[in-house]
Amino acid sequence: MENNIPVFTPLAEDAFLSLGNQQIAYVKAINLPDGAHAVGIFSADGKPMAAAPSIEIAQALIRQHELEPALVH
Repeated sequence: MENNIPVFTPLAEDAFLSLGNQQIAYVKAINLPDGAHAVGIFSADGKPMAAAPSIEIAQALIRQHELEPALVH
């Protein structure tokens, strides 16, 4: 009888970190260096991409670049 259990191959760290980079951008509240409040836009691997004055504008910017926004609390 054959064992049909799939073999698990872990992703390399750089491959794991790039998951979602082409699909998702994260949004969270941030404080700018001048003390102003804004909404930060981050790539799936955590790199800052942009800042917007409101969540609605941040989501619109993300969708304009064919990504899906995800909120971070």
